[in-house]
Amino acid sequence: MTRGKFITFEGIDGAGKTTHLTWFRKRLEALLAPSGRAVVVTREPGGTPLGEALREILLHQPMNLETEALLMFAARSEHLAQVIEPALARGDWVLSDRFTDATFAYQGGGRGLPRDKLEALERWVQGGFGPDLTVLFDVPTDTASERRGAARAPDKFESETDAFFTRTRAEYLRRAEEAPHRFAIVDATQSIPRIQATLEGVIASLAA
Repeated sequence: MTRGKFITFEGIDGAGKTTHLTWFRKRLEALLAPSGRAVVVTREPGGTPLGEALREILLHQPMNLETEALLMFAARSEHLAQVIEPALARGDWVLSDRFTDATFAYQGGGRGLPRDKLEALERWVQGGFGPDLTVLFDVPTDTASERRGAARAPDKFESETDAFFTRTRAEYLRRAEEAPHRFAIVDATQSIPRIQATLEGVIASLAA
């Protein structure tokens, strides 16, 4: 069986990406059913017992910026070794709620960690590995802020300022412009049916 595909969902907190992940997984499972391939759904930070433990620390504990970035990549290294690479090798497809683009957007764009430091960590942990497709749910900062305000008690990142999320969003869009072949940008201000119609087109491109 040929190697599987790696798809990531990205966007600032409040963009609504997680809302669509379950629907997208079901559509992928229907697409892949004739081939016998499975869809593995995971998330970052997290995805493994170690990653989930680090997630709790990262989302709730204050820390030095460089420590934060190092822990993100430590969780990612384990995630790749234990979940992502084995699944792709056996022919399954992997759908992840966030991956390395989030680190560049949040720790780089939002927090201001120099890009060259993140690139060095990316090369060390991933080599040349990256997603086959990244679906970026894009939404204006003020809209995302309203959505976050109506959600559960915020974690460390969700409590950040609008200025932080403006920088984070800008870095996401910069990366999408830099790699248009990999990104599919979804206007997340649309209604759920319209977003799902857009995602149907993304799925059709995967099947092509």
